[in-house]
Amino acid sequence: MTTTSPGPTVGVDLGGTKLLGALVGEAKGDEVPVLAERRVPTPHGAEAIVDAVVGLWDELSVTEPKPVALGIGAPGLVDRSGRLRFAPNLPGVSELELGPLMRSRVGGVPVAVENDATCAGWGERTHGAGRGADDVVVVTLGTGIGGGIVSGGRLLLGASGFAGEVGHMVVDPAGPECPCGKRGCWERFASGSGLGWLARQEALSGRARRVVELAGGDIDAVRGEDVTTAAAEGDADARAVIDTFGWWLAVGLANLTNIFDPGIIVIGGGLIEAGELLLAPARAAFHGLVEGADHRPPVPIVAAQLGERAGAIGAAGRAAMLLGP
Repeated sequence: MTTTSPGPTVGVDLGGTKLLGALVGEAKGDEVPVLAERRVPTPHGAEAIVDAVVGLWDELSVTEPKPVALGIGAPGLVDRSGRLRFAPNLPGVSELELGPLMRSRVGGVPVAVENDATCAGWGERTHGAGRGADDVVVVTLGTGIGGGIVSGGRLLLGASGFAGEVGHMVVDPAGPECPCGKRGCWERFASGSGLGWLARQEALSGRARRVVELAGGDIDAVRGEDVTTAAAEGDADARAVIDTFGWWLAVGLANLTNIFDPGIIVIGGGLIEAGELLLAPARAAFHGLVEGADHRPPVPIVAAQLGERAGAIGAAGRAAMLLGP
């Protein structure tokens, strides 16, 4: 469900490299109701980050009517009190009382703080590719993998608020080490960094020469975008890497489907700019991996629609829900 608020709300997507703030009004039909947006580089340190969010709020509050609530999507583990407990992509930031600090800095308006990918999931469900569906799995593919789960029309947060960390499902205990400290997390194979890792393994075997060429001839410099560029050119080795990537992506999607039984799966994040190049092999592999594929309704796997705005739009929507019906 969406919530009608007595005024616009501000959503801020707090990322590892930038903060994107959006002033979001009431939805009208299929139109995405972004009235204004601002972005700034993510500064270093907890105090500077709080100041930057306040700055975005101030910039987006100059219009009439004034915004009535603030939502923040933050990377990492965010508990139900709005504390950012653990943020590996924000060096030096942990146990940050982001929610309480922001409430004291923005005039006492309601403030919602949740995980960034969870907010993106809510944004896609309310205004994007999952609009109208009550059971949606949203997976964001970037440097890592994030997720948002909507079940029965409600966003799943979990007992502590940490639900949706789908990238850290272990799919191969003997796999490569993850920054989280475990081995074989799903995001080591099916994220942007995972795509680069798969390509480097191929290059070490003497294949993927075009991919290495695009990386300046340095195998260690190969990144996911080098793979998608070579594959788009028609390079056979790059397309083989993409097929492997698609299988790993489908492994995780099948696991999530077996657990949550979504009506639709939405794939977002920076990597989805490659579009069908990535989605087609994932769809092909998914059917053979999900339980009882021939006995369940098809589960569409589609590209997200909101792009980089998804987290900010979703955060604004979560803030609007604090205002009541």
